[in-house]
Amino acid sequence: MTSPTTQTTTPPTTSSFTWSPRVWAMLITLCIVLFLDGLDVSMIGVALPSIGAELDLSTSSLQWLVSGYILGYGGLLLLGGRTADLFGRRKVFLIALAVFTVASLAGGLVNSGPLLILTRFIKGLAAAFTAPTGLSIITTSFAEGPARNKALSIYTVFGAGGYSSGLLFGGLMAGVGWRWTFLLPVPIALAALAAAYVLLPKDKPAEGGGHDLLGAALSTGAMLLLVYTVVTAPEVGWASARTVASFALAAALVALFVLAESRVKHPLIRLGILRKASLVRASLAIVAVAGSYFSWQFIVTLYLQDTLGWSPLKLALALLPVGLMVAASAVFSDKLVNRFGTARIIAVSMAVMAIGYLLFLRLDTSPSYLTMLLPAVLLIGVGWIGFPAINIQATAGVDDDEQGLAAGVLQTSMQVGAAIVLAVTTAVIASGADGATSPEGMLDAFRPGLVFAALVSIAGAVVAALALVPHRRDPSLPEPELPQPELASR
Repeated sequence: MTSPTTQTTTPPTTSSFTWSPRVWAMLITLCIVLFLDGLDVSMIGVALPSIGAELDLSTSSLQWLVSGYILGYGGLLLLGGRTADLFGRRKVFLIALAVFTVASLAGGLVNSGPLLILTRFIKGLAAAFTAPTGLSIITTSFAEGPARNKALSIYTVFGAGGYSSGLLFGGLMAGVGWRWTFLLPVPIALAALAAAYVLLPKDKPAEGGGHDLLGAALSTGAMLLLVYTVVTAPEVGWASARTVASFALAAALVALFVLAESRVKHPLIRLGILRKASLVRASLAIVAVAGSYFSWQFIVTLYLQDTLGWSPLKLALALLPVGLMVAASAVFSDKLVNRFGTARIIAVSMAVMAIGYLLFLRLDTSPSYLTMLLPAVLLIGVGWIGFPAINIQATAGVDDDEQGLAAGVLQTSMQVGAAIVLAVTTAVIASGADGATSPEGMLDAFRPGLVFAALVSIAGAVVAALALVPHRRDPSLPEPELPQPELASR
């Protein structure tokens, strides 16, 4: 079904793998922008010590360089995806990418901590519009089936590659100067902006329908408050009056939003889409994959770099196999999905990822890379091979006019869910890490966090595996009629 508000003039819909150079160029442009989104999330972590030293920022202020991005990204994703559906995907994508570029440039030039945090929030806000919009452009431009599977596999591999490569690029840029972690995306984003202006299919004017301003305000307020509460809870306390009150207010805003959406003629979000089983399963899977990985990476960075004294570049190279495996999967991930289906790929890849986390529990104070770290890193990298299948599962069978909404739901699940898992991980390790001074003491403090990350991954694998269990047929229903085999011609 074609969107009544964002129809494209000549969508490059294909039913084969023979794509024109223009189609390839459009797809690669969207991939590069998603890569920058993922890169920006993980690259900043390596530069935090240098930023704190130069701008004289406290640890809590430095945290907001990460949390500010997450706040803008996670808080606006639902609105970003739906805005693209309603107002035009090309228009929304170009505006958001321009804002991202300007904020990146400003971040590399400012000399004030608060202004730097503000640029991070603005970049997260812009990414909240580019990520779901880019995904919905692909899902509405390629026919569902092998063509879309191939396009989504390539697209999501770039996103996962951005997350997994952030440490490497961060380590390289931190050696030159922390400002380059902000300036690196600028020329790439400018080139992508120019290419997107030329390549993206134009949107037709909206044909009608209302704009749910109340729903937009309530959903944005609820998500911003929820993400803010999650990222600040480890600092102020999960049981503090402020945290409890913030969660209660966020829940109230969600309830008001649901009430408003059930009564308005043209809702911002059709609540029925949340009953789509494949979207729910994909959302749970992406929470488990991203939440466990970000928590694991957070602990690994703290222990190997801060405790054992590894350089940022050495740490980045140690985790490089994850990024290489993600990049290599672009060649075959769509073929795996076409042959085995999304459910099997997700379940198997998440199970292998969980085994990798369990192997990492063998970590000691003088870890051997070849025998201890590398096997675990390789298995964890396998988990990201299932990432394209998650995106394919989430958007399969969704009408064109709700592809942005489905993408927003999936991306919101990833950002908010990962933030919650990471916040819990931080709380788990905080009490033990405060009084520890030796590598042995720090490892003892971090180990419960590693166990928690493994449990999250295992839970995700179990949920994914349940989708493979055949449902028992109701015996009261009549037997389905089976098609009669055709006789072979003599």
